[in-house]
Amino acid sequence: MKNLTRFLLLGTCSLSLVTSALAGVADNAVRSKVNGIDVVSIKTGVKDVVTIRGTIPAGDSRSPESNVALADLVAGMLDKGTTTRDKFAISQVLGDVGATINFATNASALTINAKCLRSDLPLVLGLIAEQLRTPAFSPEEFAKLKKQVAGLMKRSLEDTDFRANASYVRAVYPLGHPNRDASPEEYLAAADKATLEEVKAFHKEFYGPAAMRLVIVGDVEPAAVSSELGKAFAGWTGGSAQTRPARAGHVDAAREQDVFMADKTNVSLVWGQATQLRYGEPDALALRVGTAALGSGFTGRLMANVRDKEGLTYGIGSFISNDTYVDGDWRIQANFAPDLLGKGIASTKRQLTAWHKDGITPQELASNKGKFVGSFKLGLSTTTGMATTVLNTLNRDLPLTFVDEFSGKINALTLDQVNGAIKKHLNPEQMVMIKAGTIPGSVQPK
Repeated sequence: MKNLTRFLLLGTCSLSLVTSALAGVADNAVRSKVNGIDVVSIKTGVKDVVTIRGTIPAGDSRSPESNVALADLVAGMLDKGTTTRDKFAISQVLGDVGATINFATNASALTINAKCLRSDLPLVLGLIAEQLRTPAFSPEEFAKLKKQVAGLMKRSLEDTDFRANASYVRAVYPLGHPNRDASPEEYLAAADKATLEEVKAFHKEFYGPAAMRLVIVGDVEPAAVSSELGKAFAGWTGGSAQTRPARAGHVDAAREQDVFMADKTNVSLVWGQATQLRYGEPDALALRVGTAALGSGFTGRLMANVRDKEGLTYGIGSFISNDTYVDGDWRIQANFAPDLLGKGIASTKRQLTAWHKDGITPQELASNKGKFVGSFKLGLSTTTGMATTVLNTLNRDLPLTFVDEFSGKINALTLDQVNGAIKKHLNPEQMVMIKAGTIPGSVQPK
Protein backbone atom coordinates (compact mmCIF):
# COMPACT_ATOMS: atom_id res chain seq x y z
CA MET A 1 0.00 0.00 0.00
CA LYS A 2 2.86 2.37 0.77
CA ASN A 3 4.37 1.85 -2.70
CA LEU A 4 0.94 2.24 -4.33
CA THR A 5 0.57 5.61 -2.62
CA ARG A 6 3.98 6.66 -3.94
CA PHE A 7 3.04 5.74 -7.51
CA LEU A 8 -0.28 7.56 -7.27
CA LEU A 9 1.41 10.70 -5.99
CA LEU A 10 4.02 10.64 -8.75
CA GLY A 11 1.39 9.99 -11.38
CA THR A 12 -1.11 12.65 -10.36
CA CYS A 13 0.84 15.47 -8.74
CA SER A 14 2.80 16.08 -11.92
CA LEU A 15 -0.51 17.24 -13.43
CA SER A 16 -1.29 19.64 -10.62
CA LEU A 17 -1.05 23.38 -11.13
CA VAL A 18 2.14 24.90 -9.77
CA THR A 19 0.50 28.26 -9.35
CA SER A 20 2.91 29.54 -6.74
CA ALA A 21 5.64 29.72 -9.39
CA LEU A 22 3.55 31.08 -12.25
CA ALA A 23 3.70 34.63 -10.90
CA GLY A 24 7.40 34.81 -11.68
CA VAL A 25 9.58 31.83 -12.49
CA ALA A 26 12.79 33.84 -12.35
CA ASP A 27 11.86 35.27 -8.94
CA ASN A 28 11.16 31.82 -7.53
CA ALA A 29 14.22 30.16 -9.02
CA VAL A 30 17.41 29.75 -7.01
CA ARG A 31 20.43 29.36 -9.28
CA SER A 32 23.82 28.26 -7.98
CA LYS A 33 27.03 26.48 -8.87
CA VAL A 34 27.52 23.19 -7.04
CA ASN A 35 30.85 21.49 -7.74
CA GLY A 36 30.83 23.18 -11.15
CA ILE A 37 27.26 22.14 -12.01
CA ASP A 38 24.80 24.87 -13.02
CA VAL A 39 21.83 24.14 -10.73
CA VAL A 40 18.39 25.76 -10.73
CA SER A 41 15.93 24.84 -7.96
CA ILE A 42 12.31 26.00 -8.02
CA LYS A 43 9.91 25.35 -5.18
CA THR A 44 6.30 25.14 -6.37
CA GLY A 45 2.89 24.49 -4.87
CA VAL A 46 2.93 20.80 -5.77
CA LYS A 47 3.23 18.71 -2.62
CA ASP A 48 5.71 15.84 -2.23
CA VAL A 49 6.67 15.44 -5.93
CA VAL A 50 10.02 16.48 -7.46
CA THR A 51 11.02 16.46 -11.14
CA ILE A 52 14.65 16.58 -12.26
CA ARG A 53 15.86 17.50 -15.74
CA GLY A 54 19.49 17.85 -16.76
CA THR A 55 22.01 17.84 -19.58
CA ILE A 56 25.71 17.22 -20.17
CA PRO A 57 27.31 18.24 -23.52
CA ALA A 58 27.95 14.60 -24.47
CA GLY A 59 25.56 14.11 -27.36
CA ASP A 60 25.95 12.48 -30.75
CA SER A 61 27.89 15.39 -32.22
CA ARG A 62 30.74 14.61 -29.84
CA SER A 63 31.19 11.13 -31.21
CA PRO A 64 34.44 11.09 -33.20
CA GLU A 65 34.49 10.46 -36.93
CA SER A 66 36.15 7.15 -36.18
CA ASN A 67 33.00 5.93 -34.42
CA VAL A 68 29.74 7.87 -34.67
CA ALA A 69 27.89 5.58 -32.25
CA LEU A 70 29.97 6.20 -29.12
CA ALA A 71 27.77 8.83 -27.47
CA ASP A 72 24.72 6.56 -27.68
CA LEU A 73 26.64 3.54 -26.45
CA VAL A 74 28.02 5.38 -23.41
CA ALA A 75 24.56 6.67 -22.50
CA GLY A 76 23.15 3.19 -22.96
CA MET A 77 25.60 1.80 -20.42
CA LEU A 78 24.62 4.21 -17.63
CA ASP A 79 21.67 2.13 -16.44
CA LYS A 80 23.48 -1.20 -16.82
CA GLY A 81 25.08 -1.08 -13.37
CA THR A 82 27.79 0.80 -11.54
CA THR A 83 31.02 -0.22 -9.87
CA THR A 84 29.14 -0.68 -6.59
CA ARG A 85 25.82 -2.27 -7.67
CA ASP A 86 24.41 -4.05 -10.69
CA LYS A 87 21.44 -2.97 -12.80
CA PHE A 88 19.06 -5.20 -10.85
CA ALA A 89 20.01 -3.59 -7.55
CA ILE A 90 19.49 -0.11 -9.01
CA SER A 91 16.14 -1.12 -10.44
CA GLN A 92 15.12 -2.56 -7.07
CA VAL A 93 16.06 0.60 -5.19
CA LEU A 94 14.10 2.79 -7.59
CA GLY A 95 11.16 0.43 -7.69
CA ASP A 96 10.89 0.34 -3.92
CA VAL A 97 10.27 4.09 -3.79
CA GLY A 98 8.41 4.49 -7.10
CA ALA A 99 11.11 6.74 -8.55
CA THR A 100 12.44 6.85 -12.11
CA ILE A 101 15.77 7.81 -13.68
CA ASN A 102 16.33 7.81 -17.44
CA PHE A 103 19.23 8.83 -19.66
CA ALA A 104 19.15 9.52 -23.39
CA THR A 105 21.10 11.39 -26.05
CA ASN A 106 20.21 13.94 -28.66
CA ALA A 107 22.44 15.64 -31.22
CA SER A 108 24.09 17.90 -28.64
CA ALA A 109 23.62 16.46 -25.17
CA LEU A 110 23.12 13.61 -22.79
CA THR A 111 19.75 14.19 -21.15
CA ILE A 112 18.88 13.27 -17.56
CA ASN A 113 15.24 12.76 -16.56
CA ALA A 114 14.09 11.72 -13.10
CA LYS A 115 11.07 11.93 -10.83
CA CYS A 116 10.65 11.06 -7.18
CA LEU A 117 9.00 12.01 -3.94
CA ARG A 118 10.52 14.74 -1.81
CA SER A 119 11.60 12.26 0.85
CA ASP A 120 13.53 10.24 -1.73
CA LEU A 121 15.35 13.14 -3.39
CA PRO A 122 18.69 12.47 -1.63
CA LEU A 123 18.52 8.84 -2.76
CA VAL A 124 17.73 9.73 -6.37
CA LEU A 125 20.37 12.46 -6.63
CA GLY A 126 22.89 10.03 -5.22
CA LEU A 127 21.93 7.38 -7.79
CA ILE A 128 22.15 9.87 -10.67
CA ALA A 129 25.65 10.83 -9.53
CA GLU A 130 26.67 7.20 -9.12
CA GLN A 131 25.45 6.24 -12.59
CA LEU A 132 27.09 9.23 -14.24
CA ARG A 133 30.39 8.94 -12.39
CA THR A 134 31.04 5.22 -12.03
CA PRO A 135 29.28 3.09 -14.64
CA ALA A 136 30.46 -0.52 -14.48
CA PHE A 137 31.04 -0.89 -18.24
CA SER A 138 30.44 -4.62 -17.98
CA PRO A 139 31.65 -6.48 -21.10
CA GLU A 140 28.56 -8.70 -20.99
CA GLU A 141 26.18 -5.75 -20.80
CA PHE A 142 28.09 -3.96 -23.54
CA ALA A 143 27.71 -6.92 -25.88
CA LYS A 144 23.96 -6.99 -25.20
CA LEU A 145 23.65 -3.24 -25.72
CA LYS A 146 25.36 -3.38 -29.12
CA LYS A 147 22.83 -5.98 -30.26
CA GLN A 148 19.95 -3.90 -28.91
CA VAL A 149 21.19 -0.75 -30.63
CA ALA A 150 21.62 -2.56 -33.93
CA GLY A 151 18.17 -4.13 -33.65
CA LEU A 152 16.55 -0.78 -32.94
CA MET A 153 18.25 0.85 -35.91
CA LYS A 154 17.28 -1.99 -38.24
CA ARG A 155 13.65 -1.73 -37.15
CA SER A 156 13.78 2.04 -37.66
CA LEU A 157 14.97 1.50 -41.21
CA GLU A 158 11.55 0.03 -41.98
CA ASP A 159 9.80 3.22 -40.91
CA THR A 160 9.18 5.75 -43.69
CA ASP A 161 9.14 8.75 -41.32
CA PHE A 162 12.52 7.76 -39.88
CA ARG A 163 14.06 7.30 -43.32
CA ALA A 164 12.74 10.64 -44.60
CA ASN A 165 13.90 12.59 -41.55
CA ALA A 166 17.29 10.88 -41.48
CA SER A 167 17.91 11.80 -45.11
CA TYR A 168 16.61 15.33 -44.60
CA VAL A 169 19.06 16.32 -41.86
CA ARG A 170 21.95 15.02 -43.95
CA ALA A 171 20.73 17.08 -46.90
CA VAL A 172 20.28 20.45 -45.14
CA TYR A 173 23.15 20.38 -42.65
CA PRO A 174 26.82 20.32 -43.69
CA LEU A 175 29.45 17.90 -42.49
CA GLY A 176 30.54 18.83 -38.99
CA HIS A 177 27.25 20.43 -37.98
CA PRO A 178 25.84 18.90 -34.75
CA ASN A 179 22.41 18.36 -36.30
CA ARG A 180 23.73 16.29 -39.19
CA ASP A 181 23.30 12.56 -38.53
CA ALA A 182 25.50 9.81 -39.83
CA SER A 183 23.83 7.54 -42.35
CA PRO A 184 22.10 4.49 -40.87
CA GLU A 185 24.61 2.25 -42.59
CA GLU A 186 27.54 4.17 -41.10
CA TYR A 187 25.91 4.09 -37.67
CA LEU A 188 25.32 0.33 -37.79
CA ALA A 189 28.92 -0.32 -38.81
CA ALA A 190 30.19 1.97 -36.04
CA ALA A 191 28.08 0.31 -33.34
CA ASP A 192 29.24 -3.11 -34.45
CA LYS A 193 32.96 -2.27 -34.34
CA ALA A 194 32.86 -0.16 -31.14
CA THR A 195 35.04 -1.38 -28.30
CA LEU A 196 34.62 -1.03 -24.57
CA GLU A 197 37.92 0.85 -24.46
CA GLU A 198 36.51 3.49 -26.85
CA VAL A 199 33.40 3.81 -24.72
CA LYS A 200 35.44 4.29 -21.55
CA ALA A 201 37.63 6.88 -23.26
CA PHE A 202 34.56 8.84 -24.44
CA HIS A 203 33.13 8.79 -20.93
CA LYS A 204 36.39 9.99 -19.44
CA GLU A 205 36.72 12.84 -21.92
CA PHE A 206 33.19 14.24 -22.04
CA TYR A 207 31.45 13.34 -18.78
CA GLY A 208 31.92 15.75 -15.91
CA PRO A 209 30.44 18.78 -14.16
CA ALA A 210 31.81 21.35 -16.60
CA ALA A 211 28.80 22.69 -18.58
CA MET A 212 26.45 20.23 -16.81
CA ARG A 213 23.03 21.64 -15.94
CA LEU A 214 20.38 20.40 -13.52
CA VAL A 215 16.89 21.82 -12.98
CA ILE A 216 14.98 20.56 -9.95
CA VAL A 217 11.32 21.57 -9.62
CA GLY A 218 8.59 20.76 -7.12
CA ASP A 219 8.47 20.31 -3.37
CA VAL A 220 12.11 21.20 -2.81
CA GLU A 221 14.22 23.39 -0.57
CA PRO A 222 17.10 24.90 -2.62
CA ALA A 223 19.55 24.82 0.27
CA ALA A 224 18.89 21.11 0.85
CA VAL A 225 19.25 20.43 -2.88
CA SER A 226 22.66 22.13 -2.97
CA SER A 227 23.78 20.19 0.09
CA GLU A 228 22.78 16.82 -1.37
CA LEU A 229 24.33 17.60 -4.75
CA GLY A 230 27.50 18.73 -3.03
CA LYS A 231 27.81 15.36 -1.33
CA ALA A 232 26.79 13.30 -4.37
CA PHE A 233 29.15 15.00 -6.84
CA ALA A 234 32.04 15.89 -4.52
CA GLY A 235 35.41 15.47 -6.21
CA TRP A 236 34.00 14.86 -9.71
CA THR A 237 35.88 16.67 -12.46
CA GLY A 238 35.98 16.76 -16.24
CA GLY A 239 33.65 17.52 -19.09
CA SER A 240 33.68 20.57 -21.33
CA ALA A 241 31.36 23.00 -23.05
CA GLN A 242 30.65 22.33 -26.69
CA THR A 243 31.96 24.89 -29.17
CA ARG A 244 29.54 26.62 -31.52
CA PRO A 245 29.96 25.39 -35.10
CA ALA A 246 29.50 27.40 -38.26
CA ARG A 247 25.86 27.85 -39.18
CA ALA A 248 24.31 25.72 -41.87
CA GLY A 249 24.22 27.49 -45.21
CA HIS A 250 21.36 27.52 -47.70
CA VAL A 251 21.47 25.05 -50.58
CA ASP A 252 22.12 26.60 -53.97
CA ALA A 253 19.09 25.13 -55.71
CA ALA A 254 16.07 22.95 -55.01
CA ARG A 255 16.96 19.33 -54.42
CA GLU A 256 14.81 16.23 -54.35
CA GLN A 257 15.74 12.82 -53.03
CA ASP A 258 13.75 9.59 -53.20
CA VAL A 259 14.28 6.87 -50.61
CA PHE A 260 12.50 3.90 -52.15
CA MET A 261 11.03 1.35 -49.73
CA ALA A 262 9.07 -1.55 -51.15
CA ASP A 263 5.55 -2.53 -50.09
CA LYS A 264 4.74 0.55 -48.02
CA THR A 265 1.21 1.92 -47.84
CA ASN A 266 2.36 5.53 -47.52
CA VAL A 267 5.07 7.91 -48.60
CA SER A 268 6.62 10.19 -45.97
CA LEU A 269 7.51 13.68 -47.19
CA VAL A 270 9.89 16.14 -45.53
CA TRP A 271 10.30 19.46 -47.31
CA GLY A 272 12.28 22.41 -45.98
CA GLN A 273 15.60 24.07 -45.32
CA ALA A 274 18.04 25.17 -42.65
CA THR A 275 17.01 28.47 -41.05
CA GLN A 276 20.43 29.64 -39.80
CA LEU A 277 18.49 30.77 -36.72
CA ARG A 278 18.90 29.68 -33.12
CA TYR A 279 15.99 29.89 -30.68
CA GLY A 280 15.96 33.24 -28.91
CA GLU A 281 17.64 35.16 -31.74
CA PRO A 282 15.83 37.99 -33.52
CA ASP A 283 13.06 36.68 -35.82
CA ALA A 284 13.00 33.21 -34.22
CA LEU A 285 9.70 33.69 -32.39
CA ALA A 286 8.19 35.59 -35.30
CA LEU A 287 9.06 32.77 -37.68
CA ARG A 288 7.55 30.25 -35.27
CA VAL A 289 4.24 32.09 -35.11
CA GLY A 290 4.12 32.41 -38.89
CA THR A 291 4.94 28.73 -39.30
CA ALA A 292 2.13 27.75 -36.94
CA ALA A 293 -0.35 29.62 -39.14
CA LEU A 294 0.76 27.51 -42.08
CA GLY A 295 0.76 24.13 -40.46
CA SER A 296 0.02 23.78 -36.74
CA GLY A 297 -2.84 21.38 -36.05
CA PHE A 298 -6.24 21.34 -37.70
CA THR A 299 -6.47 25.13 -37.90
CA GLY A 300 -3.30 25.48 -39.97
CA ARG A 301 -3.63 26.08 -43.69
CA LEU A 302 -2.02 22.78 -44.64
CA MET A 303 -4.46 20.60 -42.71
CA ALA A 304 -7.44 22.78 -43.62
CA ASN A 305 -6.71 22.55 -47.34
CA VAL A 306 -4.52 19.56 -48.21
CA ARG A 307 -6.31 17.19 -45.85
CA ASP A 308 -9.78 18.51 -44.96
CA LYS A 309 -10.70 20.24 -48.22
CA GLU A 310 -8.90 18.06 -50.77
CA GLY A 311 -8.59 14.79 -48.85
CA LEU A 312 -5.04 14.12 -50.06
CA THR A 313 -3.15 13.24 -46.90
CA TYR A 314 -3.25 11.27 -43.67
CA GLY A 315 -1.54 14.14 -41.87
CA ILE A 316 0.51 17.25 -42.62
CA GLY A 317 2.08 20.11 -40.68
CA SER A 318 4.99 22.55 -40.53
CA PHE A 319 7.38 23.29 -37.70
CA ILE A 320 10.85 24.46 -36.68
CA SER A 321 13.22 22.07 -34.90
CA ASN A 322 16.77 21.42 -33.71
CA ASP A 323 17.44 25.03 -32.70
CA THR A 324 17.96 24.80 -28.92
CA TYR A 325 21.76 24.41 -28.95
CA VAL A 326 22.60 25.52 -32.49
CA ASP A 327 20.86 26.89 -35.57
CA GLY A 328 17.96 24.72 -36.66
CA ASP A 329 15.71 23.89 -39.60
CA TRP A 330 12.23 24.55 -40.94
CA ARG A 331 10.17 21.80 -42.47
CA ILE A 332 6.83 20.60 -43.76
CA GLN A 333 6.17 16.98 -42.87
CA ALA A 334 3.39 14.89 -44.41
CA ASN A 335 2.24 11.40 -45.32
CA PHE A 336 0.54 10.54 -48.60
CA ALA A 337 -0.86 7.40 -50.18
CA PRO A 338 1.43 6.52 -53.11
CA ASP A 339 -1.28 7.16 -55.70
CA LEU A 340 -2.01 10.60 -54.22
CA LEU A 341 1.61 11.69 -53.85
CA GLY A 342 1.75 13.87 -56.96
CA LYS A 343 -1.49 15.67 -56.17
CA GLY A 344 -0.46 16.00 -52.52
CA ILE A 345 2.86 17.64 -53.36
CA ALA A 346 1.16 20.02 -55.82
CA SER A 347 -1.43 21.04 -53.23
CA THR A 348 1.23 21.49 -50.55
CA LYS A 349 3.29 23.62 -52.90
CA ARG A 350 0.31 25.89 -53.58
CA GLN A 351 -0.15 26.51 -49.87
CA LEU A 352 3.58 27.02 -49.28
CA THR A 353 3.93 29.44 -52.20
CA ALA A 354 0.93 31.55 -51.20
CA TRP A 355 2.00 31.64 -47.56
CA HIS A 356 5.52 32.73 -48.44
CA LYS A 357 4.37 35.30 -51.02
CA ASP A 358 1.47 36.91 -49.14
CA GLY A 359 2.24 36.09 -45.51
CA ILE A 360 -0.34 35.44 -42.82
CA THR A 361 -3.46 37.47 -42.05
CA PRO A 362 -4.18 39.62 -38.99
CA GLN A 363 -6.71 37.01 -37.88
CA GLU A 364 -4.14 34.22 -38.14
CA LEU A 365 -1.65 36.30 -36.19
CA ALA A 366 -4.08 36.93 -33.34
CA SER A 367 -5.22 33.31 -33.22
CA ASN A 368 -1.71 31.86 -33.15
CA LYS A 369 -0.47 34.36 -30.58
CA GLY A 370 -3.19 33.08 -28.27
CA LYS A 371 -2.27 29.46 -28.94
CA PHE A 372 1.42 30.07 -28.27
CA VAL A 373 0.78 31.89 -25.01
CA GLY A 374 -1.79 29.38 -23.82
CA SER A 375 0.37 26.37 -24.66
CA PHE A 376 3.39 27.91 -22.95
CA LYS A 377 1.48 28.65 -19.77
CA LEU A 378 -0.04 25.18 -19.77
CA GLY A 379 3.46 23.73 -20.01
CA LEU A 380 4.45 25.60 -16.87
CA SER A 381 1.53 24.11 -14.95
CA THR A 382 3.31 20.83 -14.19
CA THR A 383 6.65 20.10 -12.56
CA THR A 384 7.74 18.22 -15.67
CA GLY A 385 6.72 21.04 -18.00
CA MET A 386 8.34 23.72 -15.87
CA ALA A 387 11.60 21.79 -15.47
CA THR A 388 11.76 21.15 -19.21
CA THR A 389 11.02 24.80 -20.07
CA VAL A 390 13.63 26.13 -17.65
CA LEU A 391 16.29 23.67 -18.84
CA ASN A 392 15.59 24.57 -22.47
CA THR A 393 15.93 28.24 -21.57
CA LEU A 394 19.35 27.61 -20.02
CA ASN A 395 20.52 25.54 -22.98
CA ARG A 396 19.41 28.30 -25.31
CA ASP A 397 21.73 30.65 -23.38
CA LEU A 398 18.76 32.82 -22.44
CA PRO A 399 18.20 34.43 -19.02
CA LEU A 400 15.61 32.87 -16.72
CA THR A 401 13.58 36.05 -17.07
CA PHE A 402 12.82 34.92 -20.64
CA VAL A 403 10.31 32.44 -19.19
CA ASP A 404 8.35 35.25 -17.57
CA GLU A 405 8.71 37.52 -20.58
CA PHE A 406 7.67 34.95 -23.18
CA SER A 407 3.98 35.86 -23.32
CA GLY A 408 4.79 39.55 -23.67
CA LYS A 409 7.29 38.85 -26.46
CA ILE A 410 4.70 36.83 -28.38
CA ASN A 411 1.92 39.38 -27.89
CA ALA A 412 4.21 42.20 -29.02
CA LEU A 413 4.87 40.62 -32.42
CA THR A 414 3.50 42.59 -35.36
CA LEU A 415 2.23 41.37 -38.69
CA ASP A 416 5.17 43.00 -40.43
CA GLN A 417 7.64 41.24 -38.15
CA VAL A 418 6.10 37.83 -38.76
CA ASN A 419 5.72 38.16 -42.51
CA GLY A 420 9.14 39.76 -42.75
CA ALA A 421 10.73 36.82 -40.94
CA ILE A 422 9.07 34.37 -43.33
CA LYS A 423 10.48 36.13 -46.38
CA LYS A 424 13.89 36.79 -44.84
CA HIS A 425 14.70 33.31 -43.62
CA LEU A 426 12.87 30.99 -46.04
CA ASN A 427 12.95 30.47 -49.78
CA PRO A 428 10.71 27.78 -51.32
CA GLU A 429 12.93 27.76 -54.40
CA GLN A 430 15.88 26.58 -52.32
CA MET A 431 14.18 23.93 -50.23
CA VAL A 432 15.04 20.26 -50.08
CA MET A 433 12.33 17.63 -50.61
CA ILE A 434 12.78 14.11 -49.31
CA LYS A 435 10.32 11.30 -50.11
CA ALA A 436 10.51 7.90 -48.44
CA GLY A 437 8.29 4.93 -49.19
CA THR A 438 6.85 3.15 -52.21
CA ILE A 439 7.23 6.10 -54.55
CA PRO A 440 5.48 5.85 -57.95
CA GLY A 441 8.04 5.81 -60.74
CA SER A 442 10.98 4.99 -58.46
CA VAL A 443 12.67 1.65 -58.23
CA GLN A 444 14.41 0.00 -55.34
CA PRO A 445 18.20 0.39 -55.63
CA LYS A 446 20.13 -2.81 -56.12
